[in-house]
Amino acid sequence: MVRYRIVHRTTYQYSEHVSLCHNEAQLSPRMTDFQIPRDTRLFVSPQPAVLSERTDYFGNRLFYFAVQSPHNVLEVTSESVVDLLPRTGPAGSNPILPPSPAWETVRDDVRSSWDLFQYLNESTHVRATDAVRQFALVSFFLGRPILEAAWDLNVRIHSEFRYEPGSTRITTTTDEVLRIRKGVCQDFSHLAIACFRSLGLPARYVSGYIESAPQRGQEMQGADASHAWFSMFVSGAGWFDFDPTNRKMPDDQHITVSLGRDYADIAPLKGIVYGGGKSVCKVAVDVMRQENPA
Repeated sequence: MVRYRIVHRTTYQYSEHVSLCHNEAQLSPRMTDFQIPRDTRLFVSPQPAVLSERTDYFGNRLFYFAVQSPHNVLEVTSESVVDLLPRTGPAGSNPILPPSPAWETVRDDVRSSWDLFQYLNESTHVRATDAVRQFALVSFFLGRPILEAAWDLNVRIHSEFRYEPGSTRITTTTDEVLRIRKGVCQDFSHLAIACFRSLGLPARYVSGYIESAPQRGQEMQGADASHAWFSMFVSGAGWFDFDPTNRKMPDDQHITVSLGRDYADIAPLKGIVYGGGKSVCKVAVDVMRQENPA
């Protein structure tokens, strides 16, 4: 078992007073078969007039808060402790894939599944265009086992696309990412999901954190960030996670926060502000491995 302490701090600075804001935060690691959240606390400055908690449609834990006093700076800090258990399935950079059915078999199996319906269709940031489908078919040739095809797609995105922060925006489409061949984890996850859905296969977006390996002589703090990857479904076996940004299947360095159709469902922090003028957002994330958890 591995225990992590995660501190996620978001600071908004406004050029003019904000008179009122309503916000939702999805910053709490969720319970999974391989992950046990121990504690999450949310700190908001200025003090919110309202702070509540709920679980959304996808089973994610959300905080809602409203700040009703005028402010020029909003700081939201989430502090979490989570335990990660060893994954029983394939994981790492050279996973041993179990036998799996041909992808066409899975496609036929899930066509009438109501539970998977939302992960089969286009969503806000996922468009199953012909260009996406043609890109996917290179990995998904006739009769290929679905896990083998998924891993091949994962490797191709990692090798054919350059990780370049600032090269895309939240509105960048999957076709544009295909054209420019660069982006960030969000773009690569959306592209992979679009590939699956273009073939009639369910896939979902996963947000979370990843522990960054420290450089020799350097501190870990500040080296980590929010992360995203994707999950695909195999009939009879369930969901399998893939991280195309890092060419691996998630392991004990990946902490899952939320699941959804795409980024729009599970943005870490979103809301409405009244006033504020221009704003600057700064995000700092620390993922700290705890030795000898009690």
